[in-house]
Amino acid sequence: MILINVKFPVKPEYADRWPEISREFTETTLAEPGNLWFEWSRSVKDPNTYVLIEAFTDEGAAPHVNSPHFKAMQEEFPQYLSATPQIVSHQVEGDGWGPMGELTVD
Repeated sequence: MILINVKFPVKPEYADRWPEISREFTETTLAEPGNLWFEWSRSVKDPNTYVLIEAFTDEGAAPHVNSPHFKAMQEEFPQYLSATPQIVSHQVEGDGWGPMGELTVD
């Protein structure tokens, strides 16, 4: 699978509205056949930063970045951002989440 983490530095005036601003892109991406997950979190260190954790099947990543909604996001999102998003993207073994070996809950 392709595992991707992206930090989005959102302008302060849009930070509280980011879930609403990104909702259509998020919902459309979640409906893609190759999407495994697509989850936003807000940084506790910097509340103007949102972190996107996403994963796609090996075959699902290319259709995602070539989709009309991805192209629309590329045009729409920059007006809400204070800098270029930073990304980590790697192909990893597996096809989903698993239990953490170092911490268990009974």
